[in-house]
Amino acid sequence: MSHSHDHAASHGSVSSYLTGFVLSVILTVIPFWLVMNGGLTPHNTLLTIAGFAVVQILVHLKYFLHLNFSSEGRVNTLAFLFTALVIVLLVVLSVWIIFSADALMMPS
Repeated sequence: MSHSHDHAASHGSVSSYLTGFVLSVILTVIPFWLVMNGGLTPHNTLLTIAGFAVVQILVHLKYFLHLNFSSEGRVNTLAFLFTALVIVLLVVLSVWIIFSADALMMPS
């Protein structure tokens, strides 16, 4: 039984992986340098690190997981987004339940 697959659309090239790697390194080094330099307030440092983290997640999704909204990748991307939504809801609602239970059990 012979299977013919067109992997060019679903897998990246070496240059695509290198681009993702270089962007990931840059997006890691800049926040590290900001923390080591100590030039920002703790609040601004945290916000900056969170911003770089979100951008790095997007870089990983595009260059390493190859998620996109083209006609071929739309189903995989929507499945990923639905899974992420379920995980976020599970974590957030669990934390909410735990804090609510703690508030109700602890004497004032």
